Amino acid sequence: MQPFAVILFDIDGTLVSAGGAGRRALERALEERCGPLAGRLAGLRLDGMTDRLIVREALGLLGHGFSDAACDGVLERYLSHLREEIADPRYEVLPGVASLLEALRARALPFGLCTGNLVDGARVKLARGALDHHFEWGPGAIGGFAHDGEARERVVAAALARASARLGRTVHAREALVVGDTPRDVAAARHVGCPVLAVATGRYAAGELAACGADHVSATLEDPAALRLLLG
Repeated sequence: MQPFAVILFDIDGTLVSAGGAGRRALERALEERCGPLAGRLAGLRLDGMTDRLIVREALGLLGHGFSDAACDGVLERYLSHLREEIADPRYEVLPGVASLLEALRARALPFGLCTGNLVDGARVKLARGALDHHFEWGPGAIGGFAHDGEARERVVAAALARASARLGRTVHAREALVVGDTPRDVAAARHVGCPVLAVATGRYAAGELAACGADHVSATLEDPAALRLLLG
C-alpha cells in the first residue's frame, strides 16, 4: 500500500481529549459577554464544529446577534480562558497518537491539521500533551483551521490547498487522508472528495462512524489496520 500524499488530523477526540477544557473556556467567555448562561447552552453539541460556528450558534441561543466583531471578542476571551482550563488533569493524549506522529516524522510523510479550532487554540491543546512540536505552525504550514470558514468543508479545502502549496504540486483530494472522530469530520472530507479514517476515540462509536460514510473505521490509532493505512 502506498502512503497518502498528506494526512490531515482533527484534534479533539482524535489526537487528544481535553477534558472539557474547550467548553468551559467558551462558557466563561460567553458569560463575560452575555451574562449568566443558566443552562441555556446545555443542548449545544460542539463535536466537529468550527469555533466560529460554535460562537454563532451559542450567541443565537442566548438571544444575542452575531457579528464578526462580537465573535472575535468572544474567541479572544476564550483563548485566554483555555490556557487556564487546559491544565485539567482529565486531559489525555489518545492511544497510539504520540508513537504515530513520531513514525510519520521518521518516515518524512507529510501531515498537518484539519481542525475547527483556532490556530492558537489548536496549539494550546496540543502543547499540553507535548504534541505541538510535531506540527509546523508558521506561514506555509499544512493545515486548515477555524479562520478558514465556519463550514467544516472549507477547513478541509484550505488544508488541501496549503498541502499543495507546501509540496509544490496539486494534491488531489483523493490523495489526502482526513483523520477524525465525528460525523461532521466525515461529511466535510467526503464533500471535498477526501477519503476518511474515522476513529472511535471521541463521542461516536465505530458503527455510527461507518454508517455516516467513513471509508475506514478503527477503534483507536493503535489499531494495526489504521497504522497500515497511515504509514503505507
